[in-house]
Amino acid sequence: MSTRGRLRVYLGAAPGVGKTFAMLGEGRRARERGRDVVVGLVETHGRPRTAELLEGLEVVPRALLTHRGASFTEMDVDAIIARAPRVALVDELAHTNVPGSKHAKRWQDVEELLDAGIDVISTVNVQHLESVNDVVEEITGIPQRETVPDEVVRRADQVELVDMSPQALRRRMAHGNVYAPEKVDAALSNYFREGNLTALRELALLWVAGKVDQQLDRYRAEHGISGTWEARERVVVALTGGPEGDTLVRRAARVADRGKGADLLAVHVTSADGLAGADPADLARQRTLVESMGGTYHQVVGDDVPRALLDFARGVNATQLVLGASRRGRLAQLFSRGVGVETTARSGSIDVHMITHAEARRGRRRGPRSRAALTRRRRIAGWVLAVAGMPLLTAGLSPFREVLSLPSEILIFLCAVVAVALAGGTWPAITAAVGGSLLLNWFFTPPLGRFTIADPENLLALIVFVLVAAAVSTIVDLAARRTREAAQAGADAELLSTLAGHVLRGEAALPTLMDRTRETFGLTSVTLLERAGAPQPDDRAAPRHWRILATSGGPPVLCPGQGDTDVVVGDDLVLAARGRLLEAGDRRVLEAFAAEVAVALHQRRLREEADRAGPLAEADRTRTALLAAVSHDLRSPLASAKAAVESLRNTEIDWSQEDERELLATAGESLVRLDRLVENLLDMSRLQAGALGVVLHPTALEEVVPRAVDDLGHLGDRIDGDIPFDLPEVVADPALLERILVNLMANAVRYSPPGAAVLVTASRHGEHVEIRVIDRGPGIPAEAHDRVFLPFQRLGDRDNHTGVGLGLALSRGLAEAMGGTLVADETPGGGLTMILSLRRQP
Repeated sequence: MSTRGRLRVYLGAAPGVGKTFAMLGEGRRARERGRDVVVGLVETHGRPRTAELLEGLEVVPRALLTHRGASFTEMDVDAIIARAPRVALVDELAHTNVPGSKHAKRWQDVEELLDAGIDVISTVNVQHLESVNDVVEEITGIPQRETVPDEVVRRADQVELVDMSPQALRRRMAHGNVYAPEKVDAALSNYFREGNLTALRELALLWVAGKVDQQLDRYRAEHGISGTWEARERVVVALTGGPEGDTLVRRAARVADRGKGADLLAVHVTSADGLAGADPADLARQRTLVESMGGTYHQVVGDDVPRALLDFARGVNATQLVLGASRRGRLAQLFSRGVGVETTARSGSIDVHMITHAEARRGRRRGPRSRAALTRRRRIAGWVLAVAGMPLLTAGLSPFREVLSLPSEILIFLCAVVAVALAGGTWPAITAAVGGSLLLNWFFTPPLGRFTIADPENLLALIVFVLVAAAVSTIVDLAARRTREAAQAGADAELLSTLAGHVLRGEAALPTLMDRTRETFGLTSVTLLERAGAPQPDDRAAPRHWRILATSGGPPVLCPGQGDTDVVVGDDLVLAARGRLLEAGDRRVLEAFAAEVAVALHQRRLREEADRAGPLAEADRTRTALLAAVSHDLRSPLASAKAAVESLRNTEIDWSQEDERELLATAGESLVRLDRLVENLLDMSRLQAGALGVVLHPTALEEVVPRAVDDLGHLGDRIDGDIPFDLPEVVADPALLERILVNLMANAVRYSPPGAAVLVTASRHGEHVEIRVIDRGPGIPAEAHDRVFLPFQRLGDRDNHTGVGLGLALSRGLAEAMGGTLVADETPGGGLTMILSLRRQP
């Protein structure tokens, strides 16, 4: 099995920054170093300096494909694999291949090259990344139909940002180094506005920063590095749920701002034996405050609060930790250093800021710190009291043997045993009870100095003493256990409340829930696995029988047997956790998280089903609109033709020849309208069914455009044509191209001011020829540019009383059937421009 190739991606902040130039330069340098380099596919877009870099590089011939009668070229993946180079240069990773290609997308071609052991150097612009596609459309107003999944680029071994300041890029465009001169003005005033370029640049920088963070986290996890690397400032603020939290959050935000935009993270530790009394309302308010300042809120569970804080801080590679000053009194601080001092002592390379606040200055706490279970210190104290306290008590009572009776001495020993039970629990108390009974027998029960009892009542008293001491110690231990369980249940409830808050705030997306699960339990990685195929014997230890649906953290778990903890969510779903073994209580909470993860997965799949059902719903809406539109548009010409014919058949009226000609003309025009409508409907139906016959061959625009103008009749007088005679021929069906132009020009004339001319121009752009139909009408909003191509509507609404609204929808469908595109754009100074792009004849 060959080793998988390495992928290097040049990420462009915007078109024209030089990513293809950088890729070719790296390819030439690799060839000079002796590596076998070939060009799989490179688009020069007519840029001479880019074309110069191609000289001397071996270019693998492209594959010739035929689609709907037209010839196209795409990258020949099989030829590159057969050539077996060490490095292949592949431009435009997000490109959509011509139907009939081996893969639908070029990034899938690249994946096959990588699987064949070939290193690939590729390019992509930030606007083509799936995660920022909607943001780019909102910024620029231009949708990007070609996208590549972020994960494809994130998996690349190297991602290099190709950047350029907006001013420099605009100067480069003005000099004609990016687009042809006739396109420069329109580009500079639309997509390449300085604000757009600045926003795209910031998006690219933020995306690359996130990629670098992932690489750093992966490296640290793979090498077991727990220390903080100050590659990027991250400020963590610890919240207890007390009123001082607002002060801490604001101070931490100022610290983050001084760190030139450092990340701000707030963490609340819910501990079964440490932190109690947190006010959920205070925590909710502080969470809102953190998020309003651009930070994120997190919650973790830990028995040792300082350790939990530092584990979280090191897990997120934090550089600074903000804590509130202790609210405990000075006497309490003598017995315990407190969370702040303990955290500072263990912090290592993390800077700890101790922030004073009003509660600390008043020297009091909001409420008592309840012990949910017996700590190690209390257990030690219990054993000390049991071992040393009973002999000391015996020595103290010995001088009073003549004064005190045996029942009184037994009651005093019983009080001591109760004190031991309260301090240390069951076993120190039982030890004290047994030891106390022996001491009572030897020193206080006649005969003295011997382990014998002369009086049966004394024997009964000692037995009752031991039983009462054991019962009291058991009750104390049971109460401690119940307190611990109640505290743990409270912590779990608070944790589940936080989880419910994530869901209510719309954060229940699968990746977010996976991240929250890993952070909450301090795990290395959490992976959601789904069984692939039918259950097999012993398939829990076979990675090939499982597929990863989602993962968070370090290396994912490949099958259930590899994790430290597995939670079965359903028949075929398992949540596998790696990092530490979880206690039973934590596992129950993890099961609640796993159930929520399963719900999130189900919701995602429902959304996917809804997306697939969307076209069916749209088809129903289209059918309804069709019935409404056709009922009007068919009736109108039929009524006109019928009225004209019936008038001519009326023998009671003596029609003049002029009247007859006018009635015949009316009937003819109505039938032409009817014929055109039926033809449009049939063509639209054929397009949607993929059955439209398209015959593509080289077509000269200077022949088609005049015919389209003639078809307009008297409307053709308002068309101004500017078609250069030296334009290359386009690959098109002449009849369909003529119909597109007639529709576009008729639509432009209809919405142009009276007497205003419609301009029709054409120009070459790389491998394409663009035909522009420009009007000076009212135009339409940028957000409606795509909706105007929907069938059975006009300008975004569905009022079909003025026409069936098929012209633009049919025109776009015909353009795409010929391998071209039809888009709308604003006319500088007002109006609408329709841009028809077709491939030029090679």
